[in-house]
Amino acid sequence: MNDPLTYQELAALMKKGAGVSVDPQEMESRPASGFDEYGLDSLGLLGIVGVLENRHGRPLPADADRCKTPREFLDLVNHTLMTGA
Repeated sequence: MNDPLTYQELAALMKKGAGVSVDPQEMESRPASGFDEYGLDSLGLLGIVGVLENRHGRPLPADADRCKTPREFLDLVNHTLMTGA
């Protein structure tokens, strides 16, 4: 079992993978805000998906890079990592 992905880790991935600096507490307090509001585009999210797939050695769902909000993305990724589905 893997530890769930947190807002802190997501913010770090956004910074490293897409050069987007986001305050994880702000993202957590506004989980329904779109990635576009934080300056992350679909290509940046696709890069984050790739990093997570490499890190965990398993693919994420094909639509993971189409998530619109941090909450939607974290729910999908954590469900996949916890259940293996």
